[in-house]
Amino acid sequence: MAAGFWGSIQKMDISRIDFNLLATLEALLAERSVSRAARRLHLSQPALSAQLARLRAMFGDALFVPSHRGMTPTPLALQLQQPLGAALARLREVVTSARAFDPARDAFTVRIAASDYVQSALLLDVALALRAQAPGLRIALRPADAARLPAQMEQGEVDLAVLTPEGIADTLRSRPLFEERYVLIARKGHPALRRRLDAQRFCALEHVMVSPRGGSFATPVDDVLEAMGLRRRVVLSASTFHSVPDLVERSDLVALVPARLAAGWTGRAARLRVLEPPFPVPGFAIHMAWHDRNHGDVAQRWVRERLLACAAQA
Repeated sequence: MAAGFWGSIQKMDISRIDFNLLATLEALLAERSVSRAARRLHLSQPALSAQLARLRAMFGDALFVPSHRGMTPTPLALQLQQPLGAALARLREVVTSARAFDPARDAFTVRIAASDYVQSALLLDVALALRAQAPGLRIALRPADAARLPAQMEQGEVDLAVLTPEGIADTLRSRPLFEERYVLIARKGHPALRRRLDAQRFCALEHVMVSPRGGSFATPVDDVLEAMGLRRRVVLSASTFHSVPDLVERSDLVALVPARLAAGWTGRAARLRVLEPPFPVPGFAIHMAWHDRNHGDVAQRWVRERLLACAAQA
């Protein structure tokens, strides 16, 4: 594919190429719509249509044909997409690496996708730390959608994602942040916790668990218990962790929750007990991921470095 792109370029008179047109082609390939690409590039639709006409003349190909959902790329346009994106990413890296960056003075925005757990356990503290060092920084936190993440990053809707490695596509760059473990929470004064808790008594308790997609009553913990010949009583499945401490405080329900999350519930220390599970519970890893388009950007790199440092300190 790269050979096709560079072959097309080499046949042209490089001195006469308007490289802004290549950025336009990149946006059109990502958006598949003149109106959306125009908004992305901050151009009027007539101006972008004129640039598309010049691109067609440059490559000697229609590049896009109308369809009921916008525009469909021609085979040549699809052949150009990956090498063009890689070439422009390298060019942006060259330009941004030479740009002076001062977090204390510059205004910039970072869009971070993460689960509610990651936002509560890590990103809220990180956001405050970043803002203290970069008062011109704006941070947009949004839910993570692993299936759509590569496209969102390619289109600039998401700059950075914080999630488990299983949700990171091979096309994205990534780096580990931390390993998480689980602890058991229960209300203080829970009658079943007056004696030492073993695996059998753990299973006899009534549990609340979190199912991010909703409706599930099992997690990898239950696979571990099944291998031990045991089964716990999950009586309530919540979609987020936000309601779990309230439910536990007001009842005899117990819950396994990520340790970093429980550590942040300091205001509940008088009402909640935090215990180690009575058997080994599998934890999970959290990584950060980003697209090649942001790899060399000095502001985005600064955010990634600060995130890595905050995760190590927590």
